[in-house]
Amino acid sequence: MPYKKLRIEVKNRVGFILMGAGHRFNKLTITMLKELKRAVAELSRHPDVVCIVITGYPGESFAVGADIYQMVEFGPADGFSFAELGQSLFTAMEECPKPIIGALNGITMGGGCDLSLACDLRIASDALVIAHPGAKLGIITGFCGTQKLPRLVGKNFAREIFMTSEPYGAADALRMGLVDRVYPADEFWERVVAFAERTATASPAVLAMAKKAINASEDCDLKTGCALEAASFAYLFATSPERERMTGFLEGTANVFGS
Repeated sequence: MPYKKLRIEVKNRVGFILMGAGHRFNKLTITMLKELKRAVAELSRHPDVVCIVITGYPGESFAVGADIYQMVEFGPADGFSFAELGQSLFTAMEECPKPIIGALNGITMGGGCDLSLACDLRIASDALVIAHPGAKLGIITGFCGTQKLPRLVGKNFAREIFMTSEPYGAADALRMGLVDRVYPADEFWERVVAFAERTATASPAVLAMAKKAINASEDCDLKTGCALEAASFAYLFATSPERERMTGFLEGTANVFGS
C-alpha cells in the first residue's frame, strides 16, 4: 500500500523516512501518524536496514505538530484517541530494535518536538526552530512530552519550554540537551547521511541490546538494569557475527602494532 504523506528510501544499511506531502510544513495529521507507525514497522523488519533516519528534509520543517484544523473539531474522546495514536507511534519507535535518528532540518514544534524525543539521537540543522507552543494555543501535548522532556533536559528547562512557549534556536537546543549535534544548514544532509552510515556499520545485535538496556534504565532500579546489561553482554558471546567482529579487530590491531 503506497504512502501518501511520506516516502521511504533504503541505502547503505540506512532506512530513511522522509516526511512531506508537497506542503511547506509537515503536520502530524492522523494520516501522517498512522503512516509513520507503518513505516517504522516496515523498516524494523527490513533485512537490509540497521539504522533509521526520520526527517522532513529537504523541506522547511521537521514537523510543526498536530493539525490545528483537525484538533479544533475534537471533543474529549477525539482528543484521547489522538493522544493514544501518537503515543503508540512513539512506543513503536522506542521498541524498534534499530537506532532511530531524528534529523531536525528546520521548524520542530509541539508534536514535532515530541516526535524528536522518541528518536534515539537528534541531529539539528543550525536553521532549527524548536518549541512547545501549546500554552499559547490553549492545549497541552498528549504525546508524552511532559514526561519525556524532563527526563532529557531536566525539570527546569522542561518547565521553561512548556510554560513560556518560547521558540529556541539550535544553539539553545544544544545547550539544553534537546539535540545531540548541530550542523550548518548547507552541510546538514550530507553530514546526517554520513553519521547514519557510520552508525549502520556497527553490529545490529549490539545496537539493539544497547538501545533496550538504555531505555530500560529510565524505568528500573540500578540493580535490575545492571542485571539486564550482564545478560545482554553474555548473550552476545553466543552469536558468531559478534565473535567474528572481535576476531577481525584483533587481526587488525596485530597488523598495526605487531603480535
